[in-house]
Amino acid sequence: MQRWRGYEAAPGGWGRSVVTIGVFDGVHRGHQGTIGHTVARARELGVKSVVVTFDPHPAEVVRPGSHPAVLTEPARKAELIEALGVDVLCVVPFTVEFSRLPPEAFVHDVLVEHLHAALVVVGDNFRFGHRAAGDVPLLERLGRTFGFAVEGAPLVAEAGTVFSSTYIRSCVDAGDVGAAAAALGRPHRVEGVVVRGDQRGRELGYPTANLLTHRYAAVPADGVYAARLVRRDGEPLAAAVSIGTNPTFSGRERRVEAYALDFTGDLYGERLALDFVAHLREQRTYDAIEPLVAQIAEDVERTRRAVS
Repeated sequence: MQRWRGYEAAPGGWGRSVVTIGVFDGVHRGHQGTIGHTVARARELGVKSVVVTFDPHPAEVVRPGSHPAVLTEPARKAELIEALGVDVLCVVPFTVEFSRLPPEAFVHDVLVEHLHAALVVVGDNFRFGHRAAGDVPLLERLGRTFGFAVEGAPLVAEAGTVFSSTYIRSCVDAGDVGAAAAALGRPHRVEGVVVRGDQRGRELGYPTANLLTHRYAAVPADGVYAARLVRRDGEPLAAAVSIGTNPTFSGRERRVEAYALDFTGDLYGERLALDFVAHLREQRTYDAIEPLVAQIAEDVERTRRAVS
């Protein structure tokens, strides 16, 4: 898959293409349907498939301070999109100037002049241009003017629930990692670098990896979870994960701490990922160390069963 920074990176002599556009945070089952349709139609037409996405999130530029929690970091999103068979990922720097492009200018500059779109695939709720003034009917009218077709990709739903990034964020925020996984088509992942913590887990007999996550990462609600710890090299490890402020020890800082089962190595400084499998319980406060250690032992065994 080619990766372009900006649509101006399209090479000279670039032929026609099939294009889809969106933030695609999470690359969830709905996104997979849209992107998969884009790839299939491009192959039918004998042209390249292009996914256009944006960085940073448009919400942060249009309404500073409103950046939503991020389900997939840029590198992970690119990997997931590439796995769908896309030919080109075009990441457009989303600036204030770009946000002010009228819908007609957006179509002319991006889709016609640079990407030479033969077909544009978008979701039924697609909006574009300044103040999101453009919609699918306008895109279809502009397509007739500039010589490209438009196909809508229906929203993906199950049991009456439409899969969307907003819905998945709400699941993660509530700690319902099972529902999030069902909508994503895979476990929800949180990534970060292992940093030194209080070493308290080691003293209790359960040394944990303290994960420093991205400031906008969609971290599940406080609680204890079963997860898979994914390293760059090596097989995934079952991990019991605690998210919260360590109330038993009067903690204040919210942390993501993972105890890797049957692992004795050193993870400090390593970048790793946690794929959340199940929510085990809420955070609790204990009056003594012994019941806490007993609870951790139970959490570990429940994690082993959930992840195996």
